[in-house]
Amino acid sequence: MQRLREDVDAAARSDAKVLIVGETGVGKEIVARMIHETGRRRTRNFVTINCAGLPDSLLESELFGHVRGSFTGAYRDKPGLAAMAHNGTLFLDELGETSLRMQALLLRFVENGEIQRVGSDRIDGRVDVRIIAATNRNLAKRIGEGEFREDLYYRLNVIRLAIPPLRERGDDVTMLLRHYLSESATTHQVDLPRLTPTAEKILTSHRWPGNVRELKNVVERLVIRHSGRDIVADDLPAEILDAVTFAHDRSPQAPTQAQTETKSRAEVLWDSMVVGGESFWTVVYPAFIDRELDFLQTWARQQALRPLVSELRKKMESIRRAELARVQGELTPELQADLFDRLSKRLLEQVLALPIAALEEADITPDAAEAQYLRRLFALEPGAPV
Repeated sequence: MQRLREDVDAAARSDAKVLIVGETGVGKEIVARMIHETGRRRTRNFVTINCAGLPDSLLESELFGHVRGSFTGAYRDKPGLAAMAHNGTLFLDELGETSLRMQALLLRFVENGEIQRVGSDRIDGRVDVRIIAATNRNLAKRIGEGEFREDLYYRLNVIRLAIPPLRERGDDVTMLLRHYLSESATTHQVDLPRLTPTAEKILTSHRWPGNVRELKNVVERLVIRHSGRDIVADDLPAEILDAVTFAHDRSPQAPTQAQTETKSRAEVLWDSMVVGGESFWTVVYPAFIDRELDFLQTWARQQALRPLVSELRKKMESIRRAELARVQGELTPELQADLFDRLSKRLLEQVLALPIAALEEADITPDAAEAQYLRRLFALEPGAPV
């Protein structure tokens, strides 16, 4: 998404034509508006036309206008949307649905801005517009099938922005949930509801086949029905809860004892996180933190290493606060990425190889303390002697 933001900023600094591609509901019009509102034409009109919503004859009339008497019901001259967008931005939504005839008309318009109204026998003028087009179709494939003009494609494909589906945008889901919760509460003039951690986890792990549009509608429904109170898992729409159940039913079965015997403990936990999609904090942290520190305190007391226990407790409390911050959306994506990188399999293998003697040094470093904690975490059972 960082690359997309940079491309949007670059597009806003120019008047080049833009082609936005992505699945239905990913927010193509939102991106188009961002380009317009941060560009040099932001004080002018942003005009949208849905190319899939009208037959050719009406689409041509809506875009270029018509003269009086050109067809039944044309009682007066009417300017088109292209003229209304003069000096502004014209957004051609669902471009991939247009016919070859309409594409030929668009090609002429894209090349020189010429407008010829329906029923007119001459060029009625030229307009200066910034053109942004969007589609959920694979235009290269349609060109190969003879369904889309190659020359029009290359004239529009100056700056290409590909918007990934919401299921591939990680932290964006959390950000969008909070944004639309606040926006919907303001729109409907109700108290802002609060998502419980469980409900938020279900929503952030949902695949959102309808993308941003689906998420916005779900959030609006929750705000209307549960204003001013906590939203728990049972309050979520049935289709989302059903999807969670379906995903759980299809999840990989737990490894058998024979399978686990051939893997190290670190490998089993790593598979749970990477293959099973579970969090480090749900796989490892709860299972060990309570008993591990208590046992370590006993061992440390025997070894007269009380400062080490104090240091470890501070580190674990810091980790706990960081996890709470992550749940509340306060941990930045950069810090989350750094946390994940530190849990690579290579690091686990390196940690397991560290000697216990590292802890017996008088001037123990935080890294060494953490290494010892992880080594005990993955290598020893409760109560095992050090």
